[in-house]
Amino acid sequence: MNKFITAFFLGWASLLSAQNPLVTHMYTADPTARCFDGKLYVYPSSDAVPIKELIKANNGFCMPGYHGFSFEGGSSWKDHGWILKENDVPWGEKDTYAMWAPDCIKKDGKYYYYFPAKAKNDNAFRRIGVGVSDNPMGPFKWEKSFIEGIQGIDPGLFVDDDNQAYLYYGGGQKLYGVKLSDDMKSIDGEPVEIQSLPFGYKEGSFLFKKDGVYYFTFAHVFPDEGYTIGYATSNNPLGPFEYKGKIMDNIDNGTNHHSVVKYNDKWILFYHFWHISGCNKLRSMCADYMEFKPDGTIKKVVPTLRGIGNPAKGDTIQVDRYNEISNASISFVSGDEPMGWMVCEARTGSTVRFNGVDFGNGEAKKMQARVSCGNMGCTMEVRIGHQWGKVVAKYEIKNTGGWGKWVTLESDILEQVKGKQDIFIRFFSTNGSTKTANLNWLLME
Repeated sequence: MNKFITAFFLGWASLLSAQNPLVTHMYTADPTARCFDGKLYVYPSSDAVPIKELIKANNGFCMPGYHGFSFEGGSSWKDHGWILKENDVPWGEKDTYAMWAPDCIKKDGKYYYYFPAKAKNDNAFRRIGVGVSDNPMGPFKWEKSFIEGIQGIDPGLFVDDDNQAYLYYGGGQKLYGVKLSDDMKSIDGEPVEIQSLPFGYKEGSFLFKKDGVYYFTFAHVFPDEGYTIGYATSNNPLGPFEYKGKIMDNIDNGTNHHSVVKYNDKWILFYHFWHISGCNKLRSMCADYMEFKPDGTIKKVVPTLRGIGNPAKGDTIQVDRYNEISNASISFVSGDEPMGWMVCEARTGSTVRFNGVDFGNGEAKKMQARVSCGNMGCTMEVRIGHQWGKVVAKYEIKNTGGWGKWVTLESDILEQVKGKQDIFIRFFSTNGSTKTANLNWLLME
């Protein structure tokens, strides 16, 4: 544990801006992403600091309920607050802190939110419940009982082209799929075990369709590697499936749980990692673009800091989520800044490249920089196109009172810039000092 865990309790803003992880004001895991009517939403679980009495019961996890998020453009995410708290489940046990991965799907103009919970006076490990709303972020009207005939975790939903809905679930050695009735609150027929998957622990069922092929994706634990994300394909939503391999390797011996969505003609893999907290029970949702090979197989996704989205006017550009860095480092931000990272140890000639900043129609006139400096000062430039491209912003940085003392500087945008551009931040010492300055973020106005 460290001070970043404590920061969980410090509250959060309603509008957030980040690259990977997508949000840093709270811990989020198991992200299910959905595109409804052209807008991108994410439905994750949430992690809290483990309660000592429950560590053994929940494998160290403490998960009190669900928030919902929407993508607001650029690189900003809006937190819509609580969708469901554990103790508000009509049929659930109280104070178990075991609200694992949820999902939400749209059918016939309604939004159906599914979640696992421990039921009162029931021997099943988890049951699956559902609520319905006219709005993707709720409020949802929760069913008074769980869905009969199934038990397990990690509900994943899919509505096919013929409007037939399916529910996927399970955990352990077996995963299942089943048709849902038209009311979306009961099953239609018997569950079918998803066959031909590799041996080992599996969870996180999520199915999507591309070019007439059904892709069944799942979290899978290899004994010598840990949690990975795998997939299998079929010409039928309930199989039989053929295992194709991994979408993502294990990340630093933590869990992983994912979803796949097509948004603005790009396929995106959502997943989680625990690099903010330093504790693999306190995770944060991330996203990276996913590509397909000509034969329909999936190129393995390598996690990045840069993530998705194109910061625009009014968005915070988290420069430490770089595409490329030279002669500098990143670390957790120092001083009393909000949770996150900074570019540090920058010397004369150090460069940070950040791709895909959206300058729009050139209406931005100013660019702010959040910096700290503990020496005699330096110069920092923002260039476009390449490291020796046009200078679009320039800052003369003086001693701010220490490396943990932060100030916000402002520069005019010196050249009108339009469209999406790669930017290069370059540092130059002006007084012969070894280090130049620390940089937290940039912001166009």
